[in-house]
Amino acid sequence: MSFEFVEHDSATLNEFQSLALTSARDALLLWAVEDCEIEPAEPLRVGEDVDLDDLPAPDRDAPDRERRSAGARRELSRTYRTAPHVGPVLDRVKGVTTGDPTNAEARLQGVAAGKAATLIRIHTLTDGGQRPVDIARMVAEFVAPVRETLELALYDLRLHDDTADIVRGALVGAHERGVHVRLVYNLDEEDEHPPVPPPPKTEPALVESLPFETAAVPGWPDLMHHKYVVRDREAVWSGSTNWTDDSWSREENVIVVVESSGIAIRFQEDFAQLWKKRQVVASGRVPTDPILVGDAPVRTWFSPKRGERLAHRIAHAVSSAERRVRVASPVITSGPILGSMAEVAADGRVDIAGVVDATQIDEVLAQWRLNGNDTWKAPALKFLLDRAGFSGKRSTPYAPGAVHDYMHAKVMVCDDTVFVGSFNLSHSGEENAENVLEIEDRALAEQLATFVDAIRARYPALRLD
Repeated sequence: MSFEFVEHDSATLNEFQSLALTSARDALLLWAVEDCEIEPAEPLRVGEDVDLDDLPAPDRDAPDRERRSAGARRELSRTYRTAPHVGPVLDRVKGVTTGDPTNAEARLQGVAAGKAATLIRIHTLTDGGQRPVDIARMVAEFVAPVRETLELALYDLRLHDDTADIVRGALVGAHERGVHVRLVYNLDEEDEHPPVPPPPKTEPALVESLPFETAAVPGWPDLMHHKYVVRDREAVWSGSTNWTDDSWSREENVIVVVESSGIAIRFQEDFAQLWKKRQVVASGRVPTDPILVGDAPVRTWFSPKRGERLAHRIAHAVSSAERRVRVASPVITSGPILGSMAEVAADGRVDIAGVVDATQIDEVLAQWRLNGNDTWKAPALKFLLDRAGFSGKRSTPYAPGAVHDYMHAKVMVCDDTVFVGSFNLSHSGEENAENVLEIEDRALAEQLATFVDAIRARYPALRLD
């Protein structure tokens, strides 16, 4: 048996040994494996005897990276041989399993097939459809079970009165119970011409006054646009929803909660890159291969490292759709995605429709007239919006102190595949720090397609002059 280290940025041999030798919990070893991005050269089998002499010993004259890799390879094999309880975890890494490759995640979490709906919960928000305090209580409920670690990556954090008290109480309470709480947030640059999406309302002084660790990530030239929380390497809160009172009451948004150690570890990996480097450009190097959550294959996508691939993945899903495409996004400006959607609309074989933010579309068109993109992107966007069934929300233009009532959901449904997260369907989204979950599940796709159609019905059809 042999292993190949594809990338090895953060885990040293000592870190790996301490995790592997004390790992009573499967998730800890999985974290070590995925953090090092180990690729099995052949299928792993539970309890298989491994001849350590077949593995190369560390070369004292080799570079540090190679010495650490060789040592960790040997340590992994020793742990795997002597601790067969970690077999299902290692089997699941990179999709390599014994027998049926789709069962490992279900075995790990002790769930039966058909349980995706209990492990993946999607909450949809509408303008005026819920109170901020309702979402604050959801946050507190998500945080309450935390025992060890809580990582938050939040683009926009600005709450008031009751919502602030509830959320602060949950986070500070976890910290005071001994939970290791860390928070990264987007540090905005003053700009006379605010970008799309509009800048956040976060006040750094208020964030830094929290009693746990915080770190600012400069949001220029590209944004730290995440809205996720990782709890105990066991669960993730993500989606399009910023942590502001307006986001929780005046915007269309989506919250996704996933109970999966494999998914949580992927988000932790992205968080570690942001925390270590404090740079958007250094983040997003996270595996994208599918993890089974219940009976639903789920891929994790993070930009900027995987941003271009994500755009092409979505474009391919649009082009391959046979029945329906539903989209909710403030703007649609990514070249591959816009081109695929316009082509599908032109063919007329697939039911394609969606909703955008009409005000932000106008702002994008104005930008294109200045930078020359109106020569091809504007006609493609106009064709798509005219040919397909698109509505547009006329939101309040950005101004300091103005209400944020944008059509803010970021959803793509292609047949029974869902893309949902923080990623606007834009070129800038490829370069920001963003995340998307790609989920193959009929029930969740139906839920989000119905949500998109309900938003479309609230707003007038959009036509570009």
